[in-house]
Amino acid sequence: MSNHPSTLTLSWAALHRDAVILGELLQERGPFTGIVAVTRGGMIPAAIIAGILAVRLIETVCIASYDDRTQGGLQILKAVPGDGAGWLVIDDLVDSGATAQAVRAMLPAAHIAALYAKPKGLALVDTHVTALPQGTWVVFPWEAPPPEA
Repeated sequence: MSNHPSTLTLSWAALHRDAVILGELLQERGPFTGIVAVTRGGMIPAAIIAGILAVRLIETVCIASYDDRTQGGLQILKAVPGDGAGWLVIDDLVDSGATAQAVRAMLPAAHIAALYAKPKGLALVDTHVTALPQGTWVVFPWEAPPPEA
């Protein structure tokens, strides 16, 4: 049982649609030197957006902040050198803002974008597609059981 007031389960189609929308929004903000995908959630949106923006240089920043369904302490597993100038950072969701704060501290000059943003983290992203209520738990397609064949 979830202790979250509401759960949003995203389909692959919905996620792809929102990544395309974000990519189209970001076309006006570029060009970008490369993309930094925040692992793991930002990897699939970053791949879709890289195609839209014709960016082939993709880096990752690895930050762990969730354990199952609860947000825990932040652990930076892999950083990216430089200040982020010219780079686009992609994540799936900005929730409490802890990950976005860590990325902003690491890459202060980067443009940070997320598919979905909750109120506590909204001010930390430069571009997003959909604002969600803070209490919403998001289940991404890669977290859900596969559909029955």
